Amino acid sequence: MTLPAAIDSVGAACAHVLLTPHPRGKLMAARAAARAWRLGMLAHRFDAAMPDRPARPDAPELLPPNRMPRRGKIGSERARIAMLHALAHIEFVAIDLAFDLIGRFGGRFPAAFTGDWMQVGAEEAMHFALLDRRLRQMGSFYGALPAHDGLWQAAIETAGDALARLAIVPMVLEARALDITPATIERFEGAGDVTSARMLGRIMTDEIRHVAAGTKWFCAATERMGADPANHYQILVKRHFRGPIKPPFNDSARRQAGLTRDFYDALAT
Repeated sequence: MTLPAAIDSVGAACAHVLLTPHPRGKLMAARAAARAWRLGMLAHRFDAAMPDRPARPDAPELLPPNRMPRRGKIGSERARIAMLHALAHIEFVAIDLAFDLIGRFGGRFPAAFTGDWMQVGAEEAMHFALLDRRLRQMGSFYGALPAHDGLWQAAIETAGDALARLAIVPMVLEARALDITPATIERFEGAGDVTSARMLGRIMTDEIRHVAAGTKWFCAATERMGADPANHYQILVKRHFRGPIKPPFNDSARRQAGLTRDFYDALAT
């Protein structure tokens, strides 16, 4: 689990993750980058351009969100596999989102920013590995079903603005996962799939920390600008996010992440 010898900077390590298409290769590259940073083997230097789009494997087939097949009720194993596959794809894209955030914007922040998001990227890789392993236990695998590319559209939309990226990805999209995951866990438990339910609970605990990292760095940057964090968040969400911000909200989990109601109440539809 090591990076190629020529990679000695944070920027180059992030680009390596993004340009690795195969799921296992990307997983290993993410872990190697985080380990190299933790061991002091990467210079805090941003000398590599991030690609507009990360490399992707031949499968899954990527469809527009409106062409995705319906998953059906989660009581059936087929529907549970479809749900786990969708979550695995989210985590696969989340690996690239974390490393793109570092490689694209890390030079504008202290080194601790890189440390936080390296950990996030490594945890997203671990989440993907857990979900892919569970799919294989159930007779499937990542790539067996189509997936949609909507999540990366948020990266494209916010490629020029670090604060917009923090506002939209961890503070809207990952925060939304905090809202819906408890009900998903209950449905898996109701179907008797306790193994998957426990795994989703473990992932959610990590995701609270990911939202917290986004909120922490967003607030630090806006306060440095002399702006009100909640007000600036609302401006950026209205500008860059096309979907609704809709209840019910998991206020408790959001509050643990520092994302209090004054950020999102005014945006709720």
